[in-house]
Amino acid sequence: MIELHAQQQPAPAQQGAPTFRASVDLVTTDMIPRNSRTNQFIADLLPGEIEIYEDGVKQEVVSFVLRHGGRVIDRLSPPAAPTQEGIILPGRRTASDTTGRIFLIVIDDFHLQFRDTPRAKDWLRKMLRDLIHDGDMFGIVSTGHSSISEQLTYDRQVLESAIDKMSGGGLTPKDIMQGMSSSQGPAEVRHRAQVAFATAYDLVRSLEKIQNRRKAVIYVSSGYDFDPFVEGRLEEQARRMGITESTDESGNLLAAAERLRSNPDYRDQRATQELSATDLMRDLFDLTKAANRANATFYPIDPSGLIAGPDIDQDVNASDWSAYTRERQNSLRTLADLTGGIAVVNTNDIDKWLARIDADTSDYYVLGYYSTNTNSAQRTRRIEVRTTRPDVTIGARTSYSLRPEAK
Repeated sequence: MIELHAQQQPAPAQQGAPTFRASVDLVTTDMIPRNSRTNQFIADLLPGEIEIYEDGVKQEVVSFVLRHGGRVIDRLSPPAAPTQEGIILPGRRTASDTTGRIFLIVIDDFHLQFRDTPRAKDWLRKMLRDLIHDGDMFGIVSTGHSSISEQLTYDRQVLESAIDKMSGGGLTPKDIMQGMSSSQGPAEVRHRAQVAFATAYDLVRSLEKIQNRRKAVIYVSSGYDFDPFVEGRLEEQARRMGITESTDESGNLLAAAERLRSNPDYRDQRATQELSATDLMRDLFDLTKAANRANATFYPIDPSGLIAGPDIDQDVNASDWSAYTRERQNSLRTLADLTGGIAVVNTNDIDKWLARIDADTSDYYVLGYYSTNTNSAQRTRRIEVRTTRPDVTIGARTSYSLRPEAK
């Protein structure tokens, strides 16, 4: 989270002309240190034991706040910001309520199978019982036809009612393979993903306005793959084009899909579709940049549970299914990894992971420093947090981006 703090002392005037000054940005980031052997949270770190680097350049830690067991311990407060020429900014008001956490629950029902609805509802109710405590604020929004949109509230009945309304409406493998495709892959797959990303992006941007509270995005989704079921789509395309089996010059039988695979037009189409993974990573990166600006952490949760293979009623090529499952889960891991969170995928044990998320969002430090990098053209900055204490591992976000310039 990047905040502007004004220098409150007057600037001297020269020859009757006023001089204006503005403060530089205070960069704050969450940090979770754990014992590398026991994985226990370390609650006695001191500011002198922490080093923070921006793009490889060591920065001075000016604020150091511990939140542990419901207590807030300020071990180092930031001094007045260094000034530079500019316009004097008004001082920032101190938030009056910073005790609880902020949970933004995004139900991506566009990417949840209908058959997973009961498990998703059960897991959401467990979140309400085991993760969201008194004093925590939460909002809940869906991306699809469940039409859920509840603003931040303390009212737990709001979440209970929203859970009753949610229902998975994701595309089935058959829907994807038989759907319309373009040079970018399955058209409906792209459309639904863009709706989900746009919804999440706008919600995360709104979290920038909330300061001095732990912000977690509980992202309930089965993940994304922009180029799914390649072999299944190939067979369906061959069927639609009326391509049948034939034999080659040596008398070997060629399946319809193999005949289409050798078609130059199809090869050109596939060359373009194979770039879709790059498009997906770009969209995920944009979303995580917005989350890092808001100092919000993604905790994706896939209610599909432990996945062994496709269901009996799903006629899916084994290699297609493996690739589809891998890409979906990796997309959720990316959201978590780039924001310092945890991806809950390929598991039926939600209780263990809710306890871990609860610990991560309850016990943490907030570090702050005034960046020495004055190059505003460098929008994305890489940060690294280290400790001089042995046997301690640090979990923290690895980058942040400056806010987009106003157009």
